[in-house]
Amino acid sequence: MENQKVKRNVSVRAICFTAIMAALIFVFTFTFKIPLGTGYTHLGDSIIFLSIALLGSKKSSLAAGIGAALADLIGGYAAWIAPTFFIKLIMVLICGVFAEKLIKNKIAGFVVGAILGGVFQIVGYTVTKLVMYDKAYALTTLPELVIQTVVGIAVALVFIVIFDKTKVTEKLRKMAE
Repeated sequence: MENQKVKRNVSVRAICFTAIMAALIFVFTFTFKIPLGTGYTHLGDSIIFLSIALLGSKKSSLAAGIGAALADLIGGYAAWIAPTFFIKLIMVLICGVFAEKLIKNKIAGFVVGAILGGVFQIVGYTVTKLVMYDKAYALTTLPELVIQTVVGIAVALVFIVIFDKTKVTEKLRKMAE
C-alpha cells in the first residue's frame, strides 16, 4: 500500500475560529437569559446569525449546533441536546444557502436566509415540543420562540451591516480560511 497524502481542507485557524464562535454562542445562550412566560429566551441566536457572515455557513453550522447544544447540556436541559444541535445546524445551512449562493446582494440574501432559517427553527422546536410534551405547551411557547428568532436576526443584522461597512467581515473571513 502506498503512502498517500490526504489533502486537508480545514486549517487549524479555521478550527480555532469555529471553536471560538461555538464558545460565544454558548456564552450568549447560557448567560444572557431573558425570562419569558414558561421559560426563557436568549441572545445566542444573534451570535449564530452573525457567525454565518463571519465564518460562512459550513463552519457556522457546526459552531451553532455545538454551542447551543452545550448550553442545553450545562443548563440542565439534556433532553434538548440532540434536537437543538440539529435544529440550529440546519437553520444555519438554510440561511447560508440564500446568503452565500442564491441571492447576490449580501444583506438581502442574509435577511431572506435568516427569515427562512428562523422559520425552520420555529417549526423544528414546535414539532419537537409536540412530540416530547403536548400541543398546549408547544403552542404556548410559540410566541417566545418567535421573539427569540426575530431579536436574533435583528441584532445580528445590525452588527453585520456595521462589520461590512468597516470591512471587519471581509478580514475575519480571510483569517478564518
